[in-house]
Amino acid sequence: MSARCSLVVNGKSVRVSTGDTPVDAAVTDGMITPMQGLHGTAMSGQGAAPSGRRAEPRGFRPEPMRLTLPAANPMHAPGEPEPAADSVKRSGSITEISRLCPGVVEAIVTLANPLPFQPGHQVVLTMAGWHPVTLTPSLRVDGAAELNELVFHIGCEAGVVGGSFAGELELGKPVSVKGPVGRGQYRPGGGRLVLVADEAGFAGIWAIARAARYIEPAREQTLVVGARDPLDLYMQPALDWLRATGVARIVTVADRNRQRPPDVKPGPLTAHIPMLRANDAVHVSGRAATVGAVEVLAASVGARCYTIPLDPTL
Repeated sequence: MSARCSLVVNGKSVRVSTGDTPVDAAVTDGMITPMQGLHGTAMSGQGAAPSGRRAEPRGFRPEPMRLTLPAANPMHAPGEPEPAADSVKRSGSITEISRLCPGVVEAIVTLANPLPFQPGHQVVLTMAGWHPVTLTPSLRVDGAAELNELVFHIGCEAGVVGGSFAGELELGKPVSVKGPVGRGQYRPGGGRLVLVADEAGFAGIWAIARAARYIEPAREQTLVVGARDPLDLYMQPALDWLRATGVARIVTVADRNRQRPPDVKPGPLTAHIPMLRANDAVHVSGRAATVGAVEVLAASVGARCYTIPLDPTL
């Protein structure tokens, strides 16, 4: 059988290869011309100019489009919160140190000049004798704080501070602070506010919860707070204030049964998160396992989720 044959298209005789379609034959002979179609694909249509050469065989597949992602910030170490566009540096010193519970220490840093940030933002604190750590400014458990103060809730081993960051804290010790960093800050808007705090992660959640009661008093708010040990649920004065201002659903959870009050639920924390809705705004702060689990729950219903992770080096 000959590799080529004659074919009549629109009354005109053309020579084509065996296996070509009538459209292939018409394109090759210049009767119709490929046109550029949507997304860069070739479409056949009438045109005056003949095609320069035979169309590619049907087995040809164009090279897939490759998307170029923006390069990572070379000044940003993996695992660290992204600095905000208006990040600034401030200097100050440690002016108060107290133990809130066996596993959490409160430290107050007084700055020479106030640091602008939103509730839920984080900062990077540097002091002599320790590597930089990422902390979340908060309020005292009674809600007090001065404009030039940064209140930190710092987790530590119960009763043990030697060799830890908490053990390096000293009254009058100079520190430098850079911030804000992170993306877990409070965002006023519609939808229920679901706040989840794990141990010292209550720092950022407390700042968000209190701000929301002043800025959006009518917004529905749900709070779930947990700790390994019920003795580390140090935030009772803050929870009492939230209840008094209209927050109806507040759940406290502890993993261990020892000395657990009747109103403290048994763990795990994520088992007590309410059924999430697509229009919820979820803020979570705590250990990596807790943050990751809440992210998965939020993603399963399409809810917004803003994370405030605890520094794993503390």
